[in-house]
Parts: sequence; C-alpha cells; structure tokens
Amino acid sequence: MTWPAGLAEELADVYRDLHRHPELSGHEDRTASVVEDALRPLGYEVTTRVGGTGVLGVLRRGDGPVVMLRADMDALPVAEKTGLPYAATGPLMHACGHDMHTTCLIGAATLLADMSWKGTLNVVFQPAEELAAGATAMIDDGLFERFPKPSVVLGQHVAPLPAGFVGHGEGPLMASSDSAEIRIRGRGGHGSRPEATVDPVLIAASTVVRLQSIVSREVPPSEVAVLTVGRMQAGTKENIIPDEAELGVNIRTYSAAVRDRVRAAVERIVRAEAAAGGAPEPEITWGVSAPLLVSDPDATRRTVAAFAEHFGTERLIPMPTVAASEDVGNFGAAAGVPTVFWFWGGLEPERVFAAFQSGDLGSLPSNHSPEFAPLIEPTLTTGVETLTTAALAWLGR
Repeated sequence: MTWPAGLAEELADVYRDLHRHPELSGHEDRTASVVEDALRPLGYEVTTRVGGTGVLGVLRRGDGPVVMLRADMDALPVAEKTGLPYAATGPLMHACGHDMHTTCLIGAATLLADMSWKGTLNVVFQPAEELAAGATAMIDDGLFERFPKPSVVLGQHVAPLPAGFVGHGEGPLMASSDSAEIRIRGRGGHGSRPEATVDPVLIAASTVVRLQSIVSREVPPSEVAVLTVGRMQAGTKENIIPDEAELGVNIRTYSAAVRDRVRAAVERIVRAEAAAGGAPEPEITWGVSAPLLVSDPDATRRTVAAFAEHFGTERLIPMPTVAASEDVGNFGAAAGVPTVFWFWGGLEPERVFAAFQSGDLGSLPSNHSPEFAPLIEPTLTTGVETLTTAALAWLGR
C-alpha cells in the first residue's frame, strides 16, 4: 500500500493534537472541526452536526457497493498519567484510544480518496460512544435516510495487544452492557439511636453482597456474565444515619436470555433487601445500555482474508469474546446489514508477549487506564491500513 510522502508524519501530528485536546461525550466540537478540515480538501461531501457533533463524509465513485467506515471521537473523565510530552492536562483524557481511531479514519479516508474503486464510501465519525448513545443519535438524525445506506459497517478498536498485530473474531465479540442507578430510601437519625431509624447504608451493604451471588448462583456455568457495583454513596458524617443510599450497578452479558435473567435478578434482590430492612420501595432506573456486538461471521471471514493477504497470517490474532462493550453494532442493526469489527494492537510487542508468557496481563495498561497510550508507530500505520484494506475488500474494483 503506497502512502503519499509525509502523510504518516502529518497524521502523527493530528494524533498528538487530538490526544492533547480531549473532549467529553457529546462535546466533541473541536475534534469534529479537525475532521471536517481534513475531509473537505479530499473531495468528500461533508455534513456536520449529525446526531449532535457527528461528522459524515461521503465519496461517490459511481454504481457499486456502499461501504461505511466508522470511528468514535469522545474522551473520558480520567486524569492522564502517561507522562507523554503531548499528554492532556486537566481532568480529561483519551484513555480509550478514540483519538487514535479518529486519526486512523482520517488516514484511511485520505488513502482511499487517491485509489481506484467503484461505489460509495461513507466515513462516519461518531460522538458519545462512551455513553453508548452516539450511534443511536446519528441513526435517529436520519443517517440512513439522508445519506447512502451501506452494504456493510466496518469498525475497529485499539487495544492492549502487540502493536502491528490485528485481533479478530466471529459472532458475539463484545458484551452487551446495562447500567442501573439504585436509590435505597430509609429513615435517618442519630447514630446512637439506630432503633429509631431505617438504615439505608446497612441495606445497601447487604444488597451489594447479595448481588454478587447472581453470576455464581443464577447464571449457568456454560454462560458468561459480569456484575459490578461501581458506585456506593451515602451519608455526610459518621454519627448520622442518612435518609438514602445510592448504588451504581453495571452488568455485561452475551445473550438476550442471560441479560434478561440478570436484570430481573438485580431488581428482585434490590427490592427484597429493602423489604427485609423495613425500607420503602427502592428506585431502580436502567440507564446507559449497549447492545451485544456481533461480528457477522461471513462478512468477517471475507474481511479477515483481506487482512491476511495484506499483512500476512502471522500478524493476525484470534480473539476471545471481550467483556467491554461498543455501540457500533447499532449501525448495522438499524441498516439491516452485516457489521464487522476487529481490534488492533497499540503496545510494545515485547512487553505484551512477556506479559502473556508470565501470565501477568494485569501489568499491561488497559483501555480506560490513566496510563493507556498507544505507541504512535506502528499503531497508526496499522490502523490506517486495516480500515483501507477492509474497505477495498467490499468496494467494487
């Protein structure tokens, strides 16, 4: 694959700039401007403010397939600890690698604009992936009515794999995710007179312990589920029993049946523990939700075959299912077309291979870590070429 002179250096500068200026979900205005400025000179029809801050570029080359490439743009409320010279300052960081995703799609859009193919290319820069809301927002804003409907949706994610390598899998690839906000209401009072109160802290503590039994006692051993209580808040002073306690719960599952079972068990346990403690009916609000991500088997095999031809099979890594979640599958589901998703590595290969050999995978900085920062190269070059290769596997020639 031939790169224009200086493109890799230009993209590296774009990446450093985006990394230095992270923006939260739904507020990716500066990032969207960078994308728009990059696409317009290439001949793309550019539309901004799709689903909020989303950007869509369309490049038409006559009759043929419509191929959609997607990248996400948002950052996280994480204070960076990488020590890089281009590190973000302040409370925000691209701790999940979306700055790399955006830069690679700009790079792929650049290469593809200078190549010969037939059909239509949609490059979609999505906001608010971390809220699992951006894909739906773009769809609801007429993504597939106002613009060409794709034949396939292609996406990728940088991961703590060895840089230069590509991870792939067929079928269910990333878990569905559901989050619940739980409010347990009690009756506050003085810590010296607990008999005059209904203690929501005790009820919340019992609830947390009991919730941990769901996966071990209600999910079949042949299935996989994860339940995390990531937030527990109550009270203002050690000798005051508060009126309320709050819990934040997240579940990850790989099938609709297990998802429904775990959600129902969460609600049953929360209500039962409240009743056991003499508390009123608790409030349970299901919020952020991401679907099960399925990488269509037939479409994945076609795409991975193109990767093998371009990179060589020695640079391909079969992936197990991943407990993290993604909302890219909403695009394919809404359009009624296959979604293909893959991972590519961003860490020093020697470090990753050593961690695999020792079994100490916890030593590797993962996505969402304040220390997660992909190597610029060969991560950037590989990410551009995966998107370009995948698009060419589907476009007409």
